[in-house]
Amino acid sequence: MSEDTPAATRALSFGPAAAEYDRLRPRYPEPALRWALGDQRLRVVDLGAGTGILSRALVALGHEVLPVEPDQGMREQLAAVSPELTPLAGFAEQIPLPDGSVDAVMAGQAYHWFDPEPTHVEVARVLRPGGVFAPIWNQRDETVPWIGELSTMAHGEAAGDGMRELLGDRPSFGPSFDPVARETFVHAIEHTVDTLVGLIATRSYFLTAPPERQAEMAAEVRRLCAEHPELAGRERFELPYRTLVYRGVRSAD
Repeated sequence: MSEDTPAATRALSFGPAAAEYDRLRPRYPEPALRWALGDQRLRVVDLGAGTGILSRALVALGHEVLPVEPDQGMREQLAAVSPELTPLAGFAEQIPLPDGSVDAVMAGQAYHWFDPEPTHVEVARVLRPGGVFAPIWNQRDETVPWIGELSTMAHGEAAGDGMRELLGDRPSFGPSFDPVARETFVHAIEHTVDTLVGLIATRSYFLTAPPERQAEMAAEVRRLCAEHPELAGRERFELPYRTLVYRGVRSAD
């Protein structure tokens, strides 16, 4: 991805919000990670690792984790929160590791920022034959009415977009991978009005908006919480997620 494109600007916008990103972004359900990687201890690249939310979950399952992240602010937050991990500066299209050196590559909330074709080639390069590539996303469950309204008011996406099949109907990681499997898992994260506003403030569309639009979005989220029948008067509430996982196995050479 060229560093001077609008997409790159959004992709590299998270650093200033790294601490809040790490505090408020949803974690990944353990069954989703076990479906992607199995139960054996693996050497895993967390590609586009951010502040290490996925990295820490993988470490907790016993894996050796190599976080790779282009944004310096995110790497600094990862190192501060997880001193046992050493984040590497790199991109999905340029992974700073030797050929065939890892068992798996995962990408949490990051694959949609990558340039797919060179990323697939690069991931195949660092994977051993039989290794796994597994992008994963937490997506708000917009079948819940207030969450659909949240998406529309926060950044203008139509209700349901947050639940799209991100790799299309026939996902492929290119000729070096076997056919891609996918699975969905459900979980929920507890929020207050303040933490929901804070969560929206960690999104790229918020971080790259002008200050007046940021203030409007925050006010709209607070108004939704105050007025929607499912939320009004509640100090705490759950935000349900669907976690979507894709898994491709590196073919033998």
